Amino acid sequence: MTAAPGGQPGRRRRWRLRSPAPTIRLRLTALYGTVFLITGAGLLTVGYLLVRSNLRQRDLRDELARRGLRLNSSVRQVETSPYVKQLHAYEHQLLNQALHRLLLEFVVALVVMTLISAVIGWVLAGRALAPLRKIIATAQRVSGENLGERIALRGPADELRELADTFDRMLTRLDGTFASQRHFVANASHELRTPLAIMRTEVDVALADPEASVRELREMGEAVRDTVDRCERLIASLLLLARSEAAAGHAEPVDVAALAADCITDLWARAQEAQIEIRDDLQPAWTTADPGLLERLVGNLIDNGIHHNVPGGYLQVTTRSEGDQVELVVANGGAVIAPERVAELAEPFRRLDRSVRGFGLGLSIVRSIATAHRGTATLTALPTGGLEVRVSVPRGQLPKSARAGRAEAVRARQPALSADPQDRLTKS
Repeated sequence: MTAAPGGQPGRRRRWRLRSPAPTIRLRLTALYGTVFLITGAGLLTVGYLLVRSNLRQRDLRDELARRGLRLNSSVRQVETSPYVKQLHAYEHQLLNQALHRLLLEFVVALVVMTLISAVIGWVLAGRALAPLRKIIATAQRVSGENLGERIALRGPADELRELADTFDRMLTRLDGTFASQRHFVANASHELRTPLAIMRTEVDVALADPEASVRELREMGEAVRDTVDRCERLIASLLLLARSEAAAGHAEPVDVAALAADCITDLWARAQEAQIEIRDDLQPAWTTADPGLLERLVGNLIDNGIHHNVPGGYLQVTTRSEGDQVELVVANGGAVIAPERVAELAEPFRRLDRSVRGFGLGLSIVRSIATAHRGTATLTALPTGGLEVRVSVPRGQLPKSARAGRAEAVRARQPALSADPQDRLTKS
């Protein structure tokens, strides 16, 4: 056994030539060189053939005839003499040598110019790809902590500039999304920490009093139970918001008018207790959506319209189909809302009045469900007070089983709803 250099027997060093990385710059350089080699070879080949053809087609008698001279018989006899034949042979030899030398010079010139073009191509490719290296460097530096960094590429409006601008716009959207998520997590933590602090305080107070009566312990248990219910409602809302932001689930034909009619029927008692006048204009509006999520969207809007209202106010629910869109419009009375603050209502945990019960997730869930179904949710503050929410989603196909009489069937499913608003408020 022989020892290899370095004191490790049986192990031999293997030297391998690593090929350069196939970068875009190298591929572009190879492409430039190849294109120049092919076009240069073709051009030189055509030039060589033309030169050879012109030289070999030259004849003494033809040249003299073009100049107006004619050979007499004595000259023709001289032309056929051995000396003239030897002279012609020597002439052909010189011609072939000249063509051979010309061919070698063409090949050398082609190789040299190809190398020069490759070098020039390498430099030009580097200059052309410099913005791409800037984009790559920015993408490597960007993280969740410095999403405010931008490429801000300058130069002509070419494809690389468009790529950089697209990347900047994506960073802007990501920055807004991350900021919204951080705000959401902070608010969710605060909302969960408050009931936990209440429960801990109630338990600590009860445990600190060794002579606590049954009545005091019962009050503590009721307070803890109410707080646990609040936590359950909050967690359920958060889970629903996460589900709606992910994507729509099983999609099937759904009539938004039927869902609105069912939700009005379910919440009719609450509207009566709050002295809210419900008006509806439910025209068939079929879409393709997740029935559970869409029902939650309609329910949140109607519940929000009842909850954030004033005694003697109104709630208007309208469904209709226009073109390739289906619209659900829910308008309610209430306090006057500043137009510049309307956009805040669609953000998680945003409440204009902190004294009103709730978590501020209802309209956030509505917007997320509409976005998951390729739709929009537009909020508008009404001049007389209250809010109008307009949800628009793509129109779907009406199923064959519900082609005829669907609007009448929707009306028949809600006998508690009357055309007379005063009559409605007297029914439970």
